[in-house]
Amino acid sequence: MSDKNNLLAEFDGVVSGHRDGHGFVVRDDGQPDIYLPSNEMRAVLHKDRVKARIVRLDRKGRPEGRVTEIIERSTAPIIGRLLQEGGVWLVAPEDKRYGQDVLIPKGATGSAKPGQVVVVELTEPPALYGQPVGRVKEVLGEIDDPGMEIEIAVRKYGVPHEFSPTATAQARALPDHVRPSDLRHRVDLRDVPLVTIDGEDARDFDDAVYCEPAKVGKAKGWRLLVAIADVSHYVQTGSPIDVDAYDRATSVYFPRRVIPMLPEKLSNGLCSLNPGVERLCMVCDMLITARGEIHAYQFYPAVMFSHARLTYTEVAAILQNTRGPEAMNRKPLVPYLLNLHDVYRALLAARNARGAVDFETVETQIVCDESGRIERIVPRTRNDAHKLIEEAMLAANVCSAEFIEQGKHPGLFRVHEGPTPEKLEVLRNYLKAMGVNASLSDEPKPGEFQHIAEITKDRAESQQIHTMLLRSMQQAIYTPINSGHFGLAFEAYTHFTSPIRRYPDLLVHRVIKAILHKQKYQLPALPTPGEAHAKLSKRLASRVKPPAPHARKPSADTLGWQAAGLHCSANERRADEASRDVEAWLKCKYMREHLGEVFAGVVSAVTSFGLFVTLDAMYVEGLVHITELGGEYFRFDEARQELRGERTGIRYTLGSRVQVQVSRVDLDGRRIDFRLVSGEDD
Repeated sequence: MSDKNNLLAEFDGVVSGHRDGHGFVVRDDGQPDIYLPSNEMRAVLHKDRVKARIVRLDRKGRPEGRVTEIIERSTAPIIGRLLQEGGVWLVAPEDKRYGQDVLIPKGATGSAKPGQVVVVELTEPPALYGQPVGRVKEVLGEIDDPGMEIEIAVRKYGVPHEFSPTATAQARALPDHVRPSDLRHRVDLRDVPLVTIDGEDARDFDDAVYCEPAKVGKAKGWRLLVAIADVSHYVQTGSPIDVDAYDRATSVYFPRRVIPMLPEKLSNGLCSLNPGVERLCMVCDMLITARGEIHAYQFYPAVMFSHARLTYTEVAAILQNTRGPEAMNRKPLVPYLLNLHDVYRALLAARNARGAVDFETVETQIVCDESGRIERIVPRTRNDAHKLIEEAMLAANVCSAEFIEQGKHPGLFRVHEGPTPEKLEVLRNYLKAMGVNASLSDEPKPGEFQHIAEITKDRAESQQIHTMLLRSMQQAIYTPINSGHFGLAFEAYTHFTSPIRRYPDLLVHRVIKAILHKQKYQLPALPTPGEAHAKLSKRLASRVKPPAPHARKPSADTLGWQAAGLHCSANERRADEASRDVEAWLKCKYMREHLGEVFAGVVSAVTSFGLFVTLDAMYVEGLVHITELGGEYFRFDEARQELRGERTGIRYTLGSRVQVQVSRVDLDGRRIDFRLVSGEDD
């Protein structure tokens, strides 16, 4: 980077603002971001596409730059509160990365009143000596209106939340029930006691299961049926509903609200495997050995009749006590649930033999009252019923991936790769510093990770070690190039089991049907990814392995599937970011009621600028800034993931127990600050 040519070269990228006024250019080529000082941010806004030149390197060798050209102004709407100051109307952006208020001319406020949350469209971009100018496009309401955090998030992240008029009309024209003509060429499973098992608050039911003992050769085994809603029967490729579903690519889940991928007529009605009604389904019919290996399988379209809508809590209670009240209420189904439990134990034994990674992490659920305010945050506990359904779905997904591979048909795999060499090195240094007596090979297998998890599970720092193991892995993506699923230790894996809420699953169904009919499924002409996640698509594209030097150029077909995979992966991230944003808002509002209170917590992340602490009772995370740790210099040790005081030797590391006081809550910045009251070394 010190090469003179690098200081003269120009790079394309997207501006990423920072709430403190400076910013960065996130380079298209994946090289380190270029720092932009605050004076360089005056004429640009967060999300603008620019050319930039590196003008110097800071003391740590990081590049600092200057914007040389604005290639494209962001068209993303800006959400904020309308304010009137000294006779001037302006909107203060809710997303502080924008860094500048937007001036609103007198006639451009529409029906908005001061203090209301509005959506702004820019009419004039910022300049070196002038603020951006805009007009109010939409009034969302008052800041404290129930659900306002969701209204903000869907617009902030560009989540499509209204179906097109043509998709709505098409959904309205669909039948209310299965018609006799729909049953042609389908296996009749209406007499088979298939059941759905989901959470108490589930509204759409993708999957139903059934299990019976069966002979596999001369040995005992099971026949396991996984029936999945046949969305592809009703949603034709390229139809208005399909175009909207592809645009969304996933349902987005918020506390108390879901933005579905499909219109409710389908997601909660015609495609949902509701009890007591006929439903069309695609079935993965498997023979499983006593050792939990899939001996044989077949796919076919069917018609089914769900015999019960069961909850995880109910099934867990039945499995625990077959003479209890829950079991008495479901007496005819108990034998089938016991069969499911038996096949689950065999599949679990096979999972352990494979060396699949299985860390116990704490997931939380936000419980809200009628007005949308947090009542409490509780840990989600996974019982045997959750795990039973999970293993059944994994088995069906593996069969789907193998079926597509053997059919030599292009499709989307769910690929999860092991750690990059850089992350592996950080992990090795950490394990060495922690005195973990286990080595990791240069291309580690999942079993090596699981072995480390096993040998450290009784240590006081087990949670932090497991956290570091998880952080070293890459995120899973959708791609037509199969390179296996590292965490689950599968050579091929895909998503087949949730076509109501995930577009990749719908594509997998279409491919399976095409193979069954000895045809080829043709992807439609796909729209260009929206600006909201074009940058993320570029980042994900850098993870798609380039072809070997002498390999044939990828076909248009392969490139089309790659584009679909990137789009679905990017929209999955977008949904996660929007959900996290809403949860962070709710947690900030919740913690504003606890300002000044002291709580016990555990250090959940260590950085050069401070400690992130998760409260035991609340499951809320906040920052103890390094300036709050006392009047001495703290050195950050990346290998040990700790901050150490140079004078006193006080150490704060992942897993350290501390007492903190809630000192500040910044709702706009989604940030909670803590003050350290005492640490475990005090």
